[in-house]
Amino acid sequence: MDGKDRQILRELQRDGRLTNAELADRVNLSPSPCLRRVRNLEKAGVIERYVALVDREAAGYPVTAFVQVTLARHDRVVVDTFEQRVRETPQILSCHLLTGSSDYLLQIVVAGLDDYEIFMRETLHTTPGIATINTSFVYGTVKDIVELP
Repeated sequence: MDGKDRQILRELQRDGRLTNAELADRVNLSPSPCLRRVRNLEKAGVIERYVALVDREAAGYPVTAFVQVTLARHDRVVVDTFEQRVRETPQILSCHLLTGSSDYLLQIVVAGLDDYEIFMRETLHTTPGIATINTSFVYGTVKDIVELP
């Protein structure tokens, strides 16, 4: 990847709906080489996919929680069962493996505290192998971006 590829990535992260002609103009390339570079970035897996960013509150999910989960055991069955449950649960936006006192950090969105209670009772509490759950609710956001530097 060179500087021109990084310019392309920067522009596409800002607006993934740019036409190839608009993108080429912004990065000072002609359309054919620009398209070739974009296709190469896609083929190499640098560009994974194109998505629309949706306002959580406007979409009916104003409550965000970060949940730390510690497993009781770390055998293959417990880990696989937990991670499969995470993959199947739409309210869980992200799940990260951690070092430190917790095993996982989940980012969860729900419509309200009642929905969070249902989520806990029907999803996490019914998942075998969980030892502890620690929840922190977001009451404000200082920075939330998806663009890589």
